[in-house]
Amino acid sequence: MLANHVLFLDGEALVIDKPAGLPVDRPRDGSISLENHLDGLTFGFKRWPHPVHRLDRDTSGCLLLSRNPKAHAKLQQAFEQGLVEKRYLAVLEGVPEGEEGMIDLALVKVSTEADGWRMMGDADGKAGGKAARTGWRVLAVKDGRSFVEFRPETGRTHQIRVHAAEVLGAPVVGDPVYGAVRGGGGVPTLLHAAALTVPRAGKEPIIAKAPLPERFLAAGFSEA
Repeated sequence: MLANHVLFLDGEALVIDKPAGLPVDRPRDGSISLENHLDGLTFGFKRWPHPVHRLDRDTSGCLLLSRNPKAHAKLQQAFEQGLVEKRYLAVLEGVPEGEEGMIDLALVKVSTEADGWRMMGDADGKAGGKAARTGWRVLAVKDGRSFVEFRPETGRTHQIRVHAAEVLGAPVVGDPVYGAVRGGGGVPTLLHAAALTVPRAGKEPIIAKAPLPERFLAAGFSEA
Protein backbone atom coordinates (compact mmCIF):
# COMPACT_ATOMS: atom_id res chain seq x y z
CA MET A 1 0.00 0.00 0.00
CA LEU A 2 1.35 3.42 -0.97
CA ALA A 3 -0.27 4.89 2.16
CA ASN A 4 2.70 3.36 3.98
CA HIS A 5 5.10 5.25 1.69
CA VAL A 6 4.03 8.81 2.64
CA LEU A 7 6.95 11.15 3.35
CA PHE A 8 5.01 14.41 3.72
CA LEU A 9 1.33 15.26 4.20
CA ASP A 10 -0.70 18.42 4.78
CA GLY A 11 -3.87 20.02 3.42
CA GLU A 12 -2.28 20.98 0.10
CA ALA A 13 0.05 18.18 -0.81
CA LEU A 14 1.60 14.85 -0.10
CA VAL A 15 4.88 13.31 -1.11
CA ILE A 16 5.21 9.56 -1.50
CA ASP A 17 8.25 7.34 -1.87
CA LYS A 18 7.30 5.85 -5.23
CA PRO A 19 8.53 2.27 -5.66
CA ALA A 20 10.66 1.42 -8.68
CA GLY A 21 8.60 -0.32 -11.35
CA LEU A 22 5.40 1.65 -10.74
CA PRO A 23 4.52 3.97 -13.65
CA VAL A 24 3.01 7.37 -12.84
CA ASP A 25 0.91 7.38 -16.01
CA ARG A 26 -1.29 4.45 -16.99
CA PRO A 27 0.52 2.25 -19.54
CA ARG A 28 -1.14 1.57 -22.88
CA ASP A 29 -1.67 -2.05 -21.91
CA GLY A 30 -3.75 -0.94 -18.92
CA SER A 31 -1.44 -2.51 -16.33
CA ILE A 32 -1.12 -1.23 -12.75
CA SER A 33 -0.03 2.37 -12.34
CA LEU A 34 -0.16 5.12 -9.71
CA GLU A 35 -3.81 5.72 -10.62
CA ASN A 36 -4.74 2.35 -9.12
CA HIS A 37 -3.44 3.53 -5.74
CA LEU A 38 -4.92 7.04 -5.56
CA ASP A 39 -8.09 6.00 -3.73
CA GLY A 40 -5.90 4.90 -0.83
CA LEU A 41 -4.11 8.27 -0.71
CA THR A 42 -7.07 10.56 -0.01
CA PHE A 43 -6.57 10.70 3.81
CA GLY A 44 -10.06 12.02 4.52
CA PHE A 45 -10.48 14.11 1.36
CA LYS A 46 -13.05 13.24 -1.30
CA ARG A 47 -10.77 14.19 -4.18
CA TRP A 48 -8.00 11.91 -5.33
CA PRO A 49 -4.57 13.54 -5.19
CA HIS A 50 -2.96 14.42 -8.53
CA PRO A 51 0.74 14.07 -9.46
CA VAL A 52 2.41 17.46 -9.97
CA HIS A 53 5.42 16.05 -11.85
CA ARG A 54 6.63 12.70 -13.16
CA LEU A 55 9.19 10.05 -12.28
CA ASP A 56 10.18 7.37 -14.76
CA ARG A 57 8.72 3.91 -14.14
CA ASP A 58 12.03 2.47 -12.92
CA THR A 59 13.00 5.51 -10.83
CA SER A 60 12.05 5.38 -7.15
CA GLY A 61 11.69 8.14 -4.61
CA CYS A 62 10.03 11.49 -3.92
CA LEU A 63 6.88 12.10 -5.96
CA LEU A 64 4.77 15.18 -5.18
CA LEU A 65 0.97 15.06 -5.43
CA SER A 66 -1.48 17.92 -4.93
CA ARG A 67 -4.68 17.54 -2.88
CA ASN A 68 -6.83 20.21 -4.57
CA PRO A 69 -6.84 22.14 -7.88
CA LYS A 70 -5.69 25.45 -6.36
CA ALA A 71 -2.71 23.82 -4.70
CA HIS A 72 -1.94 21.92 -7.90
CA ALA A 73 -1.66 25.17 -9.88
CA LYS A 74 0.66 26.74 -7.29
CA LEU A 75 2.88 23.68 -7.00
CA GLN A 76 3.11 23.25 -10.76
CA GLN A 77 4.11 26.90 -11.05
CA ALA A 78 6.96 26.33 -8.58
CA PHE A 79 8.30 23.60 -10.87
CA GLU A 80 7.90 25.74 -13.98
CA GLN A 81 9.74 28.64 -12.34
CA GLY A 82 12.67 26.44 -11.32
CA LEU A 83 12.07 27.00 -7.59
CA VAL A 84 11.99 23.31 -6.63
CA GLU A 85 15.17 21.72 -5.29
CA LYS A 86 15.60 18.09 -6.38
CA ARG A 87 18.30 15.66 -5.31
CA TYR A 88 18.82 12.33 -7.04
CA LEU A 89 21.20 9.49 -6.34
CA ALA A 90 22.43 7.07 -9.00
CA VAL A 91 24.98 4.35 -9.55
CA LEU A 92 26.73 4.77 -12.87
CA GLU A 93 28.36 2.13 -15.07
CA GLY A 94 31.76 3.79 -15.13
CA VAL A 95 33.55 6.68 -13.45
CA PRO A 96 33.22 10.27 -14.70
CA GLU A 97 36.27 12.47 -15.19
CA GLY A 98 36.58 14.85 -12.27
CA GLU A 99 34.66 14.94 -9.00
CA GLU A 100 31.83 17.37 -9.74
CA GLY A 101 30.47 19.78 -12.30
CA MET A 102 27.50 21.24 -14.13
CA ILE A 103 26.14 19.63 -17.29
CA ASP A 104 24.56 22.08 -19.73
CA LEU A 105 23.21 20.13 -22.69
CA ALA A 106 19.87 20.76 -24.39
CA LEU A 107 17.69 17.70 -25.00
CA VAL A 108 15.46 16.80 -27.93
CA LYS A 109 13.02 13.94 -28.47
CA VAL A 110 13.73 11.70 -31.45
CA SER A 111 11.80 8.74 -32.80
CA THR A 112 12.54 5.88 -35.17
CA GLU A 113 10.35 3.03 -36.32
CA ALA A 114 12.94 0.49 -35.19
CA ASP A 115 13.69 1.80 -31.69
CA GLY A 116 10.70 3.98 -30.82
CA TRP A 117 11.31 7.32 -29.08
CA ARG A 118 14.15 8.48 -26.88
CA MET A 119 15.84 11.69 -25.79
CA MET A 120 19.16 12.89 -27.20
CA GLY A 121 21.56 15.73 -26.57
CA ASP A 122 21.30 18.74 -28.89
CA ALA A 123 24.64 20.44 -28.36
CA ASP A 124 24.36 23.04 -31.11
CA GLY A 125 20.63 23.68 -30.68
CA LYS A 126 19.91 23.05 -34.35
CA ALA A 127 17.39 20.30 -33.58
CA GLY A 128 15.24 22.55 -31.42
CA GLY A 129 16.23 20.96 -28.13
CA LYS A 130 15.14 22.42 -24.80
CA ALA A 131 17.68 23.71 -22.27
CA ALA A 132 18.70 21.20 -19.61
CA ARG A 133 21.13 21.70 -16.72
CA THR A 134 22.23 19.12 -14.15
CA GLY A 135 24.72 19.53 -11.32
CA TRP A 136 26.62 16.39 -10.31
CA ARG A 137 29.05 15.20 -7.64
CA VAL A 138 30.77 11.84 -7.19
CA LEU A 139 30.15 10.41 -3.71
CA ALA A 140 32.00 7.10 -4.01
CA VAL A 141 33.72 4.78 -6.49
CA LYS A 142 33.77 1.00 -6.27
CA ASP A 143 34.59 -1.79 -8.73
CA GLY A 144 34.45 0.45 -11.78
CA ARG A 145 31.13 2.01 -10.81
CA SER A 146 30.41 5.42 -9.28
CA PHE A 147 27.83 6.59 -6.78
CA VAL A 148 26.77 10.06 -7.91
CA GLU A 149 24.53 12.83 -6.59
CA PHE A 150 22.58 14.77 -9.22
CA ARG A 151 20.82 18.11 -8.72
CA PRO A 152 18.81 18.92 -11.87
CA GLU A 153 17.98 22.59 -12.36
CA THR A 154 15.49 21.77 -15.12
CA GLY A 155 12.98 18.96 -15.45
CA ARG A 156 13.34 17.51 -18.94
CA THR A 157 12.26 13.96 -19.74
CA HIS A 158 15.07 11.45 -19.01
CA GLN A 159 17.38 14.39 -18.23
CA ILE A 160 19.68 12.71 -15.71
CA ARG A 161 19.80 9.48 -17.68
CA VAL A 162 20.85 11.16 -20.93
CA HIS A 163 23.28 13.57 -19.26
CA ALA A 164 24.97 10.70 -17.45
CA ALA A 165 25.30 8.59 -20.59
CA GLU A 166 26.18 11.26 -23.13
CA VAL A 167 28.18 13.79 -21.12
CA LEU A 168 29.69 11.83 -18.25
CA GLY A 169 30.18 8.75 -20.45
CA ALA A 170 28.76 6.57 -17.67
CA PRO A 171 25.10 5.53 -18.00
CA VAL A 172 22.89 4.71 -15.05
CA VAL A 173 23.25 1.04 -14.09
CA GLY A 174 20.28 -0.95 -15.41
CA ASP A 175 18.96 1.85 -17.63
CA PRO A 176 16.85 0.00 -20.24
CA VAL A 177 17.19 2.73 -22.90
CA TYR A 178 20.50 4.56 -22.42
CA GLY A 179 22.39 1.89 -20.48
CA ALA A 180 25.38 -0.21 -21.40
CA VAL A 181 23.11 -3.21 -22.02
CA ARG A 182 20.02 -2.82 -24.20
CA GLY A 183 16.87 -3.44 -22.17
CA GLY A 184 18.76 -3.15 -18.89
CA GLY A 185 20.00 -6.74 -18.92
CA GLY A 186 17.66 -7.69 -16.09
CA VAL A 187 19.55 -5.42 -13.68
CA PRO A 188 17.44 -3.00 -11.58
CA THR A 189 17.76 0.65 -12.55
CA LEU A 190 19.83 2.43 -9.90
CA LEU A 191 18.28 5.91 -9.99
CA HIS A 192 16.47 7.35 -6.97
CA ALA A 193 14.78 10.70 -6.25
CA ALA A 194 16.24 11.12 -2.78
CA ALA A 195 14.97 14.54 -1.72
CA LEU A 196 12.54 17.27 -2.72
CA THR A 197 12.06 20.81 -1.40
CA VAL A 198 9.19 22.96 -2.67
CA PRO A 199 8.89 26.58 -1.42
CA ARG A 200 5.39 27.94 -0.72
CA ALA A 201 4.41 31.59 -0.26
CA GLY A 202 3.13 32.18 3.27
CA LYS A 203 3.60 28.55 4.29
CA GLU A 204 6.36 26.25 5.40
CA PRO A 205 8.11 24.60 2.44
CA ILE A 206 7.41 21.01 1.50
CA ILE A 207 10.48 19.01 2.48
CA ALA A 208 10.71 15.28 1.86
CA LYS A 209 13.51 12.73 1.93
CA ALA A 210 13.23 9.16 0.65
CA PRO A 211 15.54 6.51 2.14
CA LEU A 212 17.99 4.79 -0.15
CA PRO A 213 16.37 1.60 -1.52
CA GLU A 214 17.65 -1.89 -0.86
CA ARG A 215 18.75 -2.33 -4.49
CA PHE A 216 21.47 0.31 -3.94
CA LEU A 217 22.68 -1.40 -0.79
CA ALA A 218 22.77 -4.71 -2.64
CA ALA A 219 25.02 -3.04 -5.23
CA GLY A 220 27.42 -2.02 -2.47
CA PHE A 221 26.57 1.67 -2.11
CA SER A 222 25.13 3.65 0.79
CA GLU A 223 25.19 7.22 2.10
CA ALA A 224 26.66 6.17 5.43
